[in-house]
Amino acid sequence: MERSLRAARVATYVYFVLCGTLMGAWVVNIPAVEERVGVSHATLGGLLVLLGLGAFIGMRVAGPLADRFGARVVVPSGGVLCGAALILPGLARDPWTLAGALLVFGFCNGCLDVSMNAHAVHVEKAYGRPVMSGFHATFSVGGVLAALVAAVAVSGGQSPVASMAVMGAVGIVIALATARALLPTASTAETTGAGTASHSDADSDSDSDSNSNSDSDSDSDSEVGTEAARSIRSRVRLLAVLALMVMLCEGAANDWSALHLKDVLGAPAGTAAFAYGTFAAAMTVGRLLADRVVARFGSMAVLRHGAATAAVGITLVALGPWMWAAFAGWALFGLGLSGTVPQLFSAAGHADPAAAGANVSRVAGLGYVGMLAGPAVIGWLTHVVALNRAFVLLTLLCVTTAAAAGILRTADRTPEPAPVVG
Repeated sequence: MERSLRAARVATYVYFVLCGTLMGAWVVNIPAVEERVGVSHATLGGLLVLLGLGAFIGMRVAGPLADRFGARVVVPSGGVLCGAALILPGLARDPWTLAGALLVFGFCNGCLDVSMNAHAVHVEKAYGRPVMSGFHATFSVGGVLAALVAAVAVSGGQSPVASMAVMGAVGIVIALATARALLPTASTAETTGAGTASHSDADSDSDSDSNSNSDSDSDSDSEVGTEAARSIRSRVRLLAVLALMVMLCEGAANDWSALHLKDVLGAPAGTAAFAYGTFAAAMTVGRLLADRVVARFGSMAVLRHGAATAAVGITLVALGPWMWAAFAGWALFGLGLSGTVPQLFSAAGHADPAAAGANVSRVAGLGYVGMLAGPAVIGWLTHVVALNRAFVLLTLLCVTTAAAAGILRTADRTPEPAPVVG
């Protein structure tokens, strides 16, 4: 079992890298696709909403399917679909075909994203200790790989369509070859049903003995429970708003970093691709170190100082007239943002252990809305100001997040789970 668990963990790493690489392959080729289709930044921002809409639909579809059929079926299927759909934006020749291509690619990416994260939860539960940050770090590794491949392809004169087709085909092979190592996860419905049955049997016995004594305490317990529930809901709502702001910043960086270097600073296409690569590399480093930093300084410090660092970085991007300043700014922006989202998700899960999944889904859901909205918001702002000046909005969001980081003060007192050998 130990060997199969380790194999499943490695396979999960592979799928996270794959997802990051396929998404990164689209991101680094956005300038070329935009030029080929002949749309403005503002129009592109609106089209990118369809990418997010497709991803959201894919997540809603793939989540129940993963619970019903297991990771070994849904995760590789998502990988194959995402690899096959990667070429579609490169083939688009007008806004309408690009819109359809982004909707389909987003749907396939959403299927892979939610199913591999669901499997990662099973792996983490089997290990008995946190391993999720490492998975998300390897997603960023995929973005770095995509930037490197795109830079080499552009330098070699290869068209975006060809490079996207090759990366998609390789992705399909990897998705199929890695499938057998995944855990044969059980249906969530079956697990929940079993748990409910056992609790029901135990509760029925205890209820028959204590029913006569419970009436006098029920009213006071109900009031206390209601007040606690309201407090938890308020806390989760604030965490969700912070996730919305932080992930909006991340989404904006994903889709506009390369265009910033190309259009604002006049960098060649090959050089511009490294803007996203720099951001993704900094995110990777930050995610690899985040767990150790949290253990030493606490989650509140990571959120506060991370958001402040991100604010400095994006301000440097917005106001700096030099290319080296832009690269430094994107690096600081990625490093600062890297540890923020995991702290918000973790705090949501600890807010009420009995409803950890529901609370995390609320925070993650609103955060994903921010991720989708980020590119569009920046695109719409380019109607009014230059692209680099639009990034000032991201500075304001990061500063607000840093100011509100005190919400995590109680999370720092939450005990960590005991590790197990594995």
